[in-house]
Amino acid sequence: MAVYNIPPLAKLIDQFESLPGIGSKTAQRLAYHVLNMTKEQAQEFSNAITDAHEKIKYCSVCCNFSDEELCPVCRNQQRDKTVICVVESPRDAMAMEATREFDGTYHVLHGAISPLNNIGPDQLYIKELLKRLSDGNVTEVIMATNPTVEGDATAMYISRLLKPLGIKTTRLAYGIPVGGDLEYADEVTLARALEGRSEL
Repeated sequence: MAVYNIPPLAKLIDQFESLPGIGSKTAQRLAYHVLNMTKEQAQEFSNAITDAHEKIKYCSVCCNFSDEELCPVCRNQQRDKTVICVVESPRDAMAMEATREFDGTYHVLHGAISPLNNIGPDQLYIKELLKRLSDGNVTEVIMATNPTVEGDATAMYISRLLKPLGIKTTRLAYGIPVGGDLEYADEVTLARALEGRSEL
């Protein structure tokens, strides 16, 4: 059977397949979709990627993505600057913002401590967090790292650093998702749901 191989198309498919969560079939669909774009649409798509790479940087305060020196949250004078929510990635900060329940500020670590992946505290933006806390204005740090082994280790590491500073350190409660059945929840999830229970 002949191999149908067009190098530029194969390269485009490879690039899409290198993205997280994209398998070979989806990569092929995306590549063919791009090929069906007009030249102007393809150029606009290409420009959007280049612009994002060139114009987006880290906020000088919270290390979240921003196209200016300060991100929109840090620029907003209405936000409660005494509370910092520590998250692993900019996507996590966006998820918290979508709830419209949090009016404090964020600090993005850009990862979690993971010895297996050679990621230690020095590879994360922990020093920048400690620098923010040095002025004494922050009263609470909410650890909103993911409920994984790495996320828990990171939360514990940071909470130990903050203890001598006398800053209240809390952890997001986790447990049973809305619409979930108790019988399908694992023991750890149930235990944490019990620990994080609140009064009705």
